[in-house]
Amino acid sequence: MEKVLVCWSGGKDSALALQEIQKQGFEIVALLTTLTEDYDRISMHGVRRELLEQQAEALGIPLEKVFIKKDSSCEDYSKKMEDAMNKYTSLEVTLVCFGDLFLQDIREYREAQLKQTRAKPIFPLWKKDTKKLAEQFIDSNFKAIITCVDSEKLGKEFVGKEFNQEFLNDLPEGTDWCGENGEFHSFVYAGPIFKKPLEFKKGEIVLRDNRFYFCDLV
Repeated sequence: MEKVLVCWSGGKDSALALQEIQKQGFEIVALLTTLTEDYDRISMHGVRRELLEQQAEALGIPLEKVFIKKDSSCEDYSKKMEDAMNKYTSLEVTLVCFGDLFLQDIREYREAQLKQTRAKPIFPLWKKDTKKLAEQFIDSNFKAIITCVDSEKLGKEFVGKEFNQEFLNDLPEGTDWCGENGEFHSFVYAGPIFKKPLEFKKGEIVLRDNRFYFCDLV
């Protein structure tokens, strides 16, 4: 049985990718998550570290945290990720799972990054229809909340909403249903791969970098 390290954002695409490789019978060794050290939160998604840790516990999978500074360069980020992946390849991990859907430049970046290690990338959701994936997520009884939206692509009213059919119906024309173009990010708190749902409350909504709206979860 091949051992897999899962790149984990805490969001819905990560959850679907994890579910898919679990079905295929891989041994999941750990979830690898990048956090912004200055905020102690998942990078881009803005979710507190404590909730991430509770999420991993509810999934029953060890968590590997990689901390980066908010102003880290691409080189710094790549070096830290490479170090983390090398740690797991030394433990006989042969595959690294990503939840990417269709952005070719991102996939090529992942592939180039892993060439520096002994692991190979797998993309279980690659080129799947994002509308069908969004509906699959909802129909499978996963639960997620929108934690971040890009105000250049979506309005403030979308942050803090549940990822459900109503949310999808309200998306402006041209928005990807899975937010693959960076329109929004999410946090999964319940679903078929969870031992129990997570408990939290919605906190304040803040604007960062004069562009991104974040809904705090506490």
